[in-house]
Amino acid sequence: MTLFEDPTPTKVDQAEINTILWRACDTFRGTVDPSEYKNYLLTMLFVKYISDVWQDHYDDLKTQFGDDEERIYRRLERDRFVMPPGTLFKDLYRQRNADNIGEIIDQALLAIEDANKSKLDKVFRNISFNSESALGQTKERNVRLKMLLDDFNNEKLNLRPSRIGNLDIIGNAYEYLIGKFAANAGKKAGEFYTPPEVSELMARLADPRPGERIYDPTCGSGSLLIKCAQHVQRNGSSDFSIWGQENNGSTYALARMNMFLHNVDAAHIEWGDTLRNPLHLENDRLMKFEVVVANPPFSLDKWGADDVSTDRHNRFHRGLPPKGKGDYAFISHKIASMTEVGSRMVVVVPHGVLFRGGAEGKIRQKLIEENLLDAVIGLPTNLFFGTGIPAALLVFRQGKSSRDVLFIDASQGFAVGKNQNNLREDDLQRVIDTYKTRQDVEKYARVVPLDELSSNDFNLNIPRYVDTSEEQAEIDVAALQLEIDALEEEWTQARAKMQGYIKELGL
Repeated sequence: MTLFEDPTPTKVDQAEINTILWRACDTFRGTVDPSEYKNYLLTMLFVKYISDVWQDHYDDLKTQFGDDEERIYRRLERDRFVMPPGTLFKDLYRQRNADNIGEIIDQALLAIEDANKSKLDKVFRNISFNSESALGQTKERNVRLKMLLDDFNNEKLNLRPSRIGNLDIIGNAYEYLIGKFAANAGKKAGEFYTPPEVSELMARLADPRPGERIYDPTCGSGSLLIKCAQHVQRNGSSDFSIWGQENNGSTYALARMNMFLHNVDAAHIEWGDTLRNPLHLENDRLMKFEVVVANPPFSLDKWGADDVSTDRHNRFHRGLPPKGKGDYAFISHKIASMTEVGSRMVVVVPHGVLFRGGAEGKIRQKLIEENLLDAVIGLPTNLFFGTGIPAALLVFRQGKSSRDVLFIDASQGFAVGKNQNNLREDDLQRVIDTYKTRQDVEKYARVVPLDELSSNDFNLNIPRYVDTSEEQAEIDVAALQLEIDALEEEWTQARAKMQGYIKELGL
């Protein structure tokens, strides 16, 4: 394979690009853990993309200004990002046989990061292509990195804007890979990925509008925030701001790259523990947001109860959640991060959050009594990677006028997939339509007044309020007995007849 300089393909096929990228994983399969090699593949895809974009603009300026390199580079410095000399993918590819290729790639990444501090600060600090523990000893590591560079030099992975136009090829490819990695990551998938149809449902429920701040305190790879951004954009506006925090360093890097590849340059993504050390502050107080969305870790153990017992942000005034289950700790933080009027929050929770007692029950009671809970939506089983248990969405609103809670049992609306169940567009739209109309739907939804919740000890278990059982047909016992008697008589006659045939045949 030779290094290409000019685009040769005339048609861009998203599925083909996705397949080529997924096949590139063969370089690592069986030798490197998938939770590790996803970072290398996604980082190389990022470098390939920004290199192609930069090269495309350079060639265009070269056509305009000829050999006036100084003028060309002055113009390039005004671009969305800067590529320092020697950091382009083609520069790395030319050195693919170098004994220190891992070190060369690391130096290029740091140079890119340093040249683009406002957009890429700390993005590459958690990954090293020269890591012996992750990629093996020098000889094996060099072979793997050469193969990886060869894979990305495929001419069909030419991602220049002059070739792909306005198609979101790179964003789609990045989301595709993250989804594929999640499908193969088992329980670890939940740390960085929310299935796209669940993210879409949450974005529609939260309904972010122009001018609003959108926040995810456990943002993973950022896909949920991007769905919210796209929701605003579909309504014809780019007037929004994105805020997030992620505790895992490599996942934080994925989120930053994901935002960049989806042209959400102004995203404020921070790296740190949201519960122990929230980083989005104004005047040393929690920043407030109109829209809050999150898929936090389910029932996180050791979430930091001892560290926040004297929380300076007063997030846990309704009660301190148990040390071994952090669900209501995340909910409490998110409630404290909502603006006082008109804000919405949508959060994924395990079903235990709906009915567990003790400290959690007391917190749940206070949230309901304060009229913050707006809806409880039951989801199908096996939607989320790494767990087959059913989950629910809780919708909270500040400044509600009605004193009730809408319960929706959407657990039966899904398509069965090979490994995971999937929500279809009709399933999503039914939930949204029901949420907006806020009326009872037989065996699907019910609006429940707060006094009924109180009489049920503030238990939110969905079957208490939405009866989805099917009536059994009434059985006529006498008629059934007559039918059994007739069948037995037929059997006796048939047996006697068979015995006669056997006797005639002398058997």
